[in-house]
Amino acid sequence: MALLNKIQEAVSLIQSKTTHKPRVGLILGSGLGNLANEIEQAEIVSYADVPHFPVSTVEGHKGQLVFGTLQGVSVVAMQGRFHYYEGYSQQEVVFPVYVMKELGIQTLIATNAAGGMNSNFAAGDLMLITDHLNMTGANPLIGANEAELGPRFPDMSEAYSKELIALAERVAESQGIKVQKGVYAGITGPTYMTPAELIMLRTLGGDAVGMSTVPEVIAARHGGLSVLGISCITDMAIGEELEPLTHEQVVEVANRTKPKFMELVKGIIREGCK
Repeated sequence: MALLNKIQEAVSLIQSKTTHKPRVGLILGSGLGNLANEIEQAEIVSYADVPHFPVSTVEGHKGQLVFGTLQGVSVVAMQGRFHYYEGYSQQEVVFPVYVMKELGIQTLIATNAAGGMNSNFAAGDLMLITDHLNMTGANPLIGANEAELGPRFPDMSEAYSKELIALAERVAESQGIKVQKGVYAGITGPTYMTPAELIMLRTLGGDAVGMSTVPEVIAARHGGLSVLGISCITDMAIGEELEPLTHEQVVEVANRTKPKFMELVKGIIREGCK
């Protein structure tokens, strides 16, 4: 079945379960799903009910779409995302982005948990993504292109909206939240990186490293969406000083960072997405 037909089937099911027409899409990463609890007039659609949707298998990812209003703006939040390392194709990973676009979103805010490779960062920092390195060896747009979804060769000169980054900086300053800015290196996982790999990524220009976001952002830009990316730096991934790391540690730091993260995202939506 053609991708466009799959998208339309998913959209049809979703529209039968919610009356909301979202303008902003949120992808909530590890430990950050609680922002969906702030959504008012919430209507929930389980991924399992949506045709062609994968199922989220990672701890801390609930696996549902939450529709409603946040700071007076109509939104849809992905409470849990899909990853290439779960065995899904990149096309399956990004399928929800196309569905949210077809539902009406104009802006995508993608969040994640990431390791900090920049020595000026600290665990618990929030980093606004200015650009990315696609180190996965794959791309969700490989294969036949459906022109209705976007161009064959999408421009990526401004993958992350400079306007939204500037807005996020202004909101953070007004809230007294320190934010970093940097380049996100997207890898496949599921292993964490070796010291030599981290040194390589840092040398190539990466400031943070993680296992998500890049495919979704490529699809979002293919569809003409404006994108803001925010990483929660959950651990320091300095190759020369690397210590053992577990997913539980990542989630624990993400949970500690939740209050300021949630305030920042709510402020961005309130101030810039009316």
